[in-house]
Amino acid sequence: MQHDRALRQMAARNPLATPMQHSLHRRRFLQAMAAGAAAAALPGTAAAQQRPLSLLTWDAYADPRLLTLWRETSGGDIRYEIHISDPTSVNRLRAGETAVWDFINVNNPWARNVMWPAGLIRELPRDRFDPLYAQMKPKFHMPYKWAMSEDGQNLLGLVQRYETFDFVVNPEVISPQLAKDEGWSLFSNPDFAGRYGILAYEDWNVMDICMGAGVHPFKVKTDDEVARFEETARLWIQNARLITTDFVQLNLAILNGEIDLYFTGGTYTTAAARLEGVTELYAITPASGPADGKGGINWIEVNSVVNNPDLHPQAFDFIEFIASPDAAEIIARGNGNLQPVSQMAQPELMSRFSADELAAIQWDEFDERIANAVEFDIVPDYDRLYDIYSAAMRMRG
Repeated sequence: MQHDRALRQMAARNPLATPMQHSLHRRRFLQAMAAGAAAAALPGTAAAQQRPLSLLTWDAYADPRLLTLWRETSGGDIRYEIHISDPTSVNRLRAGETAVWDFINVNNPWARNVMWPAGLIRELPRDRFDPLYAQMKPKFHMPYKWAMSEDGQNLLGLVQRYETFDFVVNPEVISPQLAKDEGWSLFSNPDFAGRYGILAYEDWNVMDICMGAGVHPFKVKTDDEVARFEETARLWIQNARLITTDFVQLNLAILNGEIDLYFTGGTYTTAAARLEGVTELYAITPASGPADGKGGINWIEVNSVVNNPDLHPQAFDFIEFIASPDAAEIIARGNGNLQPVSQMAQPELMSRFSADELAAIQWDEFDERIANAVEFDIVPDYDRLYDIYSAAMRMRG
């Protein structure tokens, strides 16, 4: 099929080679970093100053263009590891890897609920970083819950990429408005049995199945709610046409007419294809649901400084650097995958995105999607629900 090669290339391609406007001049940036480092009274032995800044992060922050811009503006180098799981990486810090990393990028609840109470991350100086929140959408203005310690006294990180992540339909088969109105019930509708796929991102699948069962994913479940979860998990997994960890395969299945919709998905899985002109993919956030009346889930990444006993002296500088327009632009397009960033509230940054790029991420509906989504959190009873989910997967064979 004509889309096959394009989608395969998008899945494997290098970052976009779009020329960047380096409006952040090296001398001005170095001056700002020096002043910020002095104000923060950062530690750092001679050995820490000589080693690369170490990132444990999602892939957008390992984009080669970002690393090049950092070297040009700071004179420093970076080593990184791209992680695949928030809880796994947090557990690595717990196991002693605070001595390995300077920066960690995870989804919103982990900084406030786990890493800060366990002493795994450092607080950011409020006088230096609060002004960066004033440049974001009102949703993130101080005091923003997920960026703060539970007592509201300590700033734990900088939010940047954020979106909803629910499901995807072929708008030529299923009206987007119908999909928003019907929400998760589409996957229980006998008419779509054998006509949908599952992107096997296990933690997200557990949350989605909660939504489909009419259960708030982020509240403690009753036995009745667990029973409803189990019934829904078995139904959805048994009736799926395709289950895979490769979202390109699911996109191809829609284009080939094998399926009409899939979960979990969103602009994260569709934007690159839509930017190439593939219009048969449409990200849906349900208009309502069981999570405080909301049907979608809004993830927010928080960038934090690891509590390394020999912290790199540029760790705080890097957090400030990623909020600059040049760096934020790269991160929004990180490794070829277009995603919104909090700094897009600034006209200077927004002006750099083309109409086609904004259409690819369905920007005209972005605020609507966020309003209809509950913010990502840690799932109580997750182990119990995961065991049920895994058993349903084994039953499918």
